[in-house]
Amino acid sequence: MSPRRELAAGLLLGTALDALVPDPRRGHPVAAFGTAAGALERRMWADRRPRGGLFAAICVGGAALAGRAVARRSGRWCVVANAAGTWVVLGSRSLRTEGRAVHDLLAADDLAGARRRVTHLVGRDPSALDAGGVARAALESVAENTCDAIVAPLFWGAVAGLPGLLAYRAVNTLDAMVGYRSPRYAKFGWASARLDDLANIVPARVTAGLVAITAPVVGGSGRAALQTAMADGRNHPSPNSGYSEAAFAGALGLRLGGTNAYAGRVEHRPRIGSGRPPTSDDLRRAGRLCAAVTAAAAVLAALLAVTGRRR
Repeated sequence: MSPRRELAAGLLLGTALDALVPDPRRGHPVAAFGTAAGALERRMWADRRPRGGLFAAICVGGAALAGRAVARRSGRWCVVANAAGTWVVLGSRSLRTEGRAVHDLLAADDLAGARRRVTHLVGRDPSALDAGGVARAALESVAENTCDAIVAPLFWGAVAGLPGLLAYRAVNTLDAMVGYRSPRYAKFGWASARLDDLANIVPARVTAGLVAITAPVVGGSGRAALQTAMADGRNHPSPNSGYSEAAFAGALGLRLGGTNAYAGRVEHRPRIGSGRPPTSDDLRRAGRLCAAVTAAAAVLAALLAVTGRRR
């Protein structure tokens, strides 16, 4: 089997493993990376962009080199190595599990429990959210992370193999750790945030297209998904996240956006979509749409891996 076919097979097998095998409660490699990066950040932190850039380069470069070392030594086990790497970085199952958990709590009228559970998905303060606000927060996270946790890692895996898989997950993890705006990370986290923006330019638009293709699976409109993504994709603080959120909103006939509170900081985000506000039932539809996009993204990544240039 050629290296390109081995990569394609590994991406497909790893996606299947993600659907079947839950993440371990302890010792997940991504969590271990986050712990190591956090320790390095505490040693390297300075209120300067160059220091933050060096921090990002060390973390992302280290992840890519680790992937390259494993790929070079995997030999006849190359498919297994690619599958394991894909399983490690994908988050489709966990994303849908969390969305379903929030739905179940809202359906049981346990607003307090839903507020606590939605913090597994979002960084905003849920203490003042009503049931509709919790549903919107969870659905926006499912939509955004369909790109970040599924389409983007598969894309970079197809483009750059195991090093691409691990490097992308490192980039996205650093963005979650230090990329947000705060007095501490305004300068130090700048490079990590911009690197994440660059890494998601293509995957975010691909995600919108895949949402449109798979929208009929949940009784949605692919045409509305594309139209909403084109019209409202820029209505988001991120240059990329708005496209996947807008595609979900259009496909499901919803309206997203509004006021979000983050530890004392309030954001007023523009409207995304022209439908109705989301309810708990929409979380089930969003989960099914996420699963459909996952399958389509895996097939697309495998085709890209097979037809791409020899590495």
